Amino acid sequence: MCAIAGVIDWNILGEHPLELYESMLLTMRRRGPDQSDLYVNGAAALLHARLSVVDLDNGRQPMEAWQGGEHYILVYNGELYNTEEVRAELIGLGHRLSSRSDTEVLLHAYMAWGQDCLQKLNGIFAFAVWEEQAERLFIARDRMGVKPFFYAVRGNTFLFASELKTLLHHPLVEPVIDRDGVAEIMLMGPGRTPGCGVFRDVCELKPAHCGLLTRTGLNLRRYWAAEDQPHIDTFEQTAEKVRWLVLDAIERQLVSDVPLCAFLSGGLDSSILSSIAARRMRELGRDFCTFSVDYEENDKYFRAGHFQPESDGCYIEMMNRELGVNHHTVTLKSEDVAAALVEAVHARDLPGMADVDSSLLLFCREIKNHATVALSGECADEIFGGYPWFRDKDIREKDGFPWAQSTAYRASFLRPEWREAVDAEAYVDSRYRATLSDTSVLPESGPEERRMKEMIHLNEKWFMQTLLDRKDRMSMYSGLEVRVPFCDHRIAEYLYRVPWEMKEYHGHEKGLLRFAMRGLLPEKVLWRKKSPYPKTHHPAYRQAVAAMLRDVMADEASPLLAMVEAEKLGGLLACDRAAPWYGQLMTTPQTIAYMVQVNAWMCDYGVRLA
Repeated sequence: MCAIAGVIDWNILGEHPLELYESMLLTMRRRGPDQSDLYVNGAAALLHARLSVVDLDNGRQPMEAWQGGEHYILVYNGELYNTEEVRAELIGLGHRLSSRSDTEVLLHAYMAWGQDCLQKLNGIFAFAVWEEQAERLFIARDRMGVKPFFYAVRGNTFLFASELKTLLHHPLVEPVIDRDGVAEIMLMGPGRTPGCGVFRDVCELKPAHCGLLTRTGLNLRRYWAAEDQPHIDTFEQTAEKVRWLVLDAIERQLVSDVPLCAFLSGGLDSSILSSIAARRMRELGRDFCTFSVDYEENDKYFRAGHFQPESDGCYIEMMNRELGVNHHTVTLKSEDVAAALVEAVHARDLPGMADVDSSLLLFCREIKNHATVALSGECADEIFGGYPWFRDKDIREKDGFPWAQSTAYRASFLRPEWREAVDAEAYVDSRYRATLSDTSVLPESGPEERRMKEMIHLNEKWFMQTLLDRKDRMSMYSGLEVRVPFCDHRIAEYLYRVPWEMKEYHGHEKGLLRFAMRGLLPEKVLWRKKSPYPKTHHPAYRQAVAAMLRDVMADEASPLLAMVEAEKLGGLLACDRAAPWYGQLMTTPQTIAYMVQVNAWMCDYGVRLA
């Protein structure tokens, strides 16, 4: 994994500010601590920082090649999981490849097939290819949106980067948020509208999109989408296909020249990953270990709830006995989780999921002491329909995003001038309706099937992206590559057309996946009720974040107070609201922490309100 960035400036043509580019490279060090380099010529400057995972001695970027009088230069962040298949096809076409690097394969794939190379790729990626003689830049992002790609257009200058911090380091990109930016932070956050970079006139290339930049401008297009189709397989055939797809995706993602591990929560998804990976790594004679996260005294303070019905400990122990691999439990102190909230903002470049972010940051930092690559179970819940709101009829049939049902409550925090400037209900509803209108549903589908297709689409385009952002930024900030096998586009593509009644086999959440994985896991783990990523329940955490927010409120210069009413913050400190601010885990303590993160972000990034 890596970090990429670039500047295409039609006005420069040779007079590049090298010191600026070198300083931009410094902002990319955490994502790419092993190597860094840049390519500068003509209108183009391409920057790359590398985290070495496969073919450590090769794969240096920017990578260059010549063909037919054209000079191609590639910067690439990601991992291809079908490298060998694509390499064999390229060799058959006469391409000479000198390394094991997937970077070289990607570059030659573009040289061979142009934009159509995207149809050949199985993996996670964000990349840019500059064609020097033609003076054009091709950009692309993976189908599911695992790897980030932000960009901005400023007159005749096009800028792009893996992370916002790198873009903001360029003087043409200022840390300004306007009415829409305020709405994204306060009404949608920590989620984001697809394609929105929050800062004014900063965008993110959407998943499954690519673009071609020339002197005449930037043309974007979507190159893939999961489409609804008639499903002709029986339930048994469907389960067999799901089993094969999941096993194949996991085994493909075990390729690594550095130590590899897995996150293990004791839940269904992580247990499937760990079981399959442990078996395969044992066959290969390679070391493998698992990691779980816990919180000091959490057993003492844990309280079961609608979204978190039970703790994980006994299931982790069960899987440890089953796998027989080296397992590590990382136990975090609530005070440390609170203290890391600001650093989590620096990792994400935005306010995030409060302690859900900061705990993951600390967790990844500890894992990095043992491994460089980890497998994680993100995306299974979105693809297979695992979240509680898929089954809660009241939530399911209500208009709006099921993980953020508090628009009026959120808007109530805004100062009067911002409430007047932002029509909260209209802003949120317009984005909800736009997503529904983009949902692929067969005309003959009944009302329930139509709604479940909409729910899957909403979750994949919104909630899943928030979790993928979280996982990418917290892990890469720690120099750890995290792979998400359930995000294999083949799984998403096949599952999208599977009827809901199959996915909900016998009324079980993710019943199809559970049935497909019989024999791989202990029965108690296989049929365990879903429980999300663990959070701290220790009162010390709330006390710590409350003290941090009081400090913000006591400082008249706090930038948060230019956007949010202090009186409402005081009310937040005094309440214990059951409904989450976002998702399943962001209840009152996390909402307090989110406000702390917003203020820290505005302070540290010099955010200005327009």
